[in-house]
Amino acid sequence: MLLKFAIQDFKDDREFKNMSPVTIDSYMFTFKDFQGFCAKREILNVEEVSASTIKSFLIHCQKDRKNNPVTINTKIKNLRALFNYLVQGEVINERFNPMNKIDKIKTDVKIEVFSDDQIQQMLAYYRRLKTRDKSFYAYRDYTMILSLLGTGMRVGELCNLAWHEIDLINGTMIVFGKNRQQASIPLTDKIVKELSEYRIFCDNHFSQLSDYVFVDKKNKPLTSNAVKCIFKRLKTIMNFKNVRLSAHTFRHTFAHRCLIAGMDVFTLQKMLRHSNLRMTEKYLALWGTALKEQNDKFNPLNNIDF
Repeated sequence: MLLKFAIQDFKDDREFKNMSPVTIDSYMFTFKDFQGFCAKREILNVEEVSASTIKSFLIHCQKDRKNNPVTINTKIKNLRALFNYLVQGEVINERFNPMNKIDKIKTDVKIEVFSDDQIQQMLAYYRRLKTRDKSFYAYRDYTMILSLLGTGMRVGELCNLAWHEIDLINGTMIVFGKNRQQASIPLTDKIVKELSEYRIFCDNHFSQLSDYVFVDKKNKPLTSNAVKCIFKRLKTIMNFKNVRLSAHTFRHTFAHRCLIAGMDVFTLQKMLRHSNLRMTEKYLALWGTALKEQNDKFNPLNNIDF
């Protein structure tokens, strides 16, 4: 089977299974990149793809694209899903699955957060644009940053967010997270105010208000890749040296501030929509105030004079 047909077949299958558009976009971004890499080497059929082909592609992504280990592992996960699907469909034999010998690479566990000063710099930049240019992009991106920072939303949840899922009267928001699980998020008065103003702006800017909250200039919902491009441009402008400017860093920052302020880990787990406590506990290990309090109380040096 031609690789391009296999990719389309995989996409059709995932759409039939009602997988979220954001997840499908992630798959297709990897697959189209991989297909282009193979085409340049005259590898057109799935049967011609070997473990060596996969490794060469990943090395290319590492060295030429400067992909970090997390991005590489995402591409490995996506390619494994494709070839496992082809095995299940009996397009290729399990023994010849090129992903059998491909393991995820080791990653350093590093959780970065924005400082107060960095947050203020980003918000001030968009406030100036709102005042000076009154552009749609300034209003949208300003509201997007506050929404990410004030709710801890994932980028997929942000892209899928619809106006009918926001209750501006009672201050709640319904999001669809991983595995299309629905969850309710409480909103602070500040977020409610910003979303209300942004909705009025969109109502006046477009001939018809979109179903989706965050849209592009054509009033179409943003994709996760579009959000990445927005933050890539902002990164160039801000030139932060010690932190990655991405949607997920806002999520980390949300978790960091909640723990520092004294939120318990079980509440934070619900706020972040983690399916289990393990991921939330990683935040707790880094920033949990309880650890410092217990150390201050029980440290053996407390009762020793020196």
